[in-house]
Amino acid sequence: MPRTIIVAAAQMGPIAHEATNPGGPQSREPAMARMLKLLEDAAAQGAQLVVFPELALTTFFPRAMLTDAAEVAALFEPESDAPGAPSIVESPHLKPLLTKATELGVDVSIGYAERWTDSASGTTTDYNTAIYYSAKTGGVVAKYRKVHLPGRTTLLPEGSAQQLEKYYFTPGNLGFRAFRVPSLPTTAEEGQGAITGMLICNDRRWAEAWRCLGLQGVELVLCGYNTSDYKPQDAGTVEEQTEMALLHHHISCQSGSYTNACFSVNVAKAGVEAEGAGGGLIGGTVIYDPLGRKVGETKTLADELLVATLDLDDCKKPKATIFNFANHRRVEHYARIVEQVGVVEP
Repeated sequence: MPRTIIVAAAQMGPIAHEATNPGGPQSREPAMARMLKLLEDAAAQGAQLVVFPELALTTFFPRAMLTDAAEVAALFEPESDAPGAPSIVESPHLKPLLTKATELGVDVSIGYAERWTDSASGTTTDYNTAIYYSAKTGGVVAKYRKVHLPGRTTLLPEGSAQQLEKYYFTPGNLGFRAFRVPSLPTTAEEGQGAITGMLICNDRRWAEAWRCLGLQGVELVLCGYNTSDYKPQDAGTVEEQTEMALLHHHISCQSGSYTNACFSVNVAKAGVEAEGAGGGLIGGTVIYDPLGRKVGETKTLADELLVATLDLDDCKKPKATIFNFANHRRVEHYARIVEQVGVVEP
C-alpha cells in the first residue's frame, strides 16, 4: 500500500512592520487571522500537515537595525526550561493557530523568533526557530533553530538592502535532527511515523544541512524562508535580481531533494513588506519530489495554498540505488568538510 500524505504549503503575503504591532507592541492579530484562514482552507482540502514560512508571525525585521530593546523584545516569543515556565504552545501569539489545528486534526510547522532563557545560567539567547506541532499529541514533536545565519552585525552604507540576522540571532544549537511524526503514515516494517526534518531559509543553500538529514533517512524536509528580491548595492535590475534569486532558490531545493531522495516543502513569505531597499521578498513556494521533479509551485506573492498528495514510498528506490549511502559513500575522503571552515587554496 502507498504511504500517501496530503501536505499544504501555506505561503504568506507581506506583513508590514506596522501590521505586526497595531494597537500595541505584541499584537499579532492581522497575521494570525490570515494564518487561521489558510489552515482552515487546507483542512477543507484534506491536508494532514500545513507548513508556514520562516518568521511567520512578524515582518522580516532583520532588514532593519532596531535599537529599542522593548521593540525588539516584542518581536520574540519567550521560552525557558525553568520549572513552571509556559511552553511555546501556550504563547498567546501561537495558541489560536495551534488550538485550531488540534480541533481540525491537522499538524503544523511554523517559524518564529525565539527568546530562550536557560534556567541554570539565566542566560537569554535569541534564535530563528521552527517547530513541528502534532495535532494528535497536542504538543511540539520537534524544534529546529536556524544554523546558517546570513548577513552582518553592522550596517552597510545608507541606501543598501540590509541583512542583519547575525545582529539579532545566535546560530542554532540543536543540529539537524530528523524525527518521526506520530500522525503521518507508518511503514509496515517499522510501524513508526514518517521521517521528517526541518531547515530554515539560508540552510537550504548548504548541502551539508540536507545531507545530515539524508543520513537519517529523511523522507520529508520542511523549509520556510524570507528571501530578498532586490539589493540596490548589487548589479542588475529588480527583475534580473528577482529572477536570479528564484533560480538559486530552486537549485537549492531541487538538488537537496534529489541528492537525499526526499520530498521537500519550501514555503515563502512574499511580496513587499516595506518601502525602500530590501523591502521585497520573492515567492516561489515549491514542493519537490525525491527525483528532483517539481510537484507544484505558487503563482502569486500573496497568501496562497499549495496542496499536494505525496507518496513517501517514492523515496525508497533512489535511497536503495543511486543514493544508497551505505554502499557508495567514501567518508575517508570527506575529512576536509568538517575539519576546515574557510577556503584553503592549493
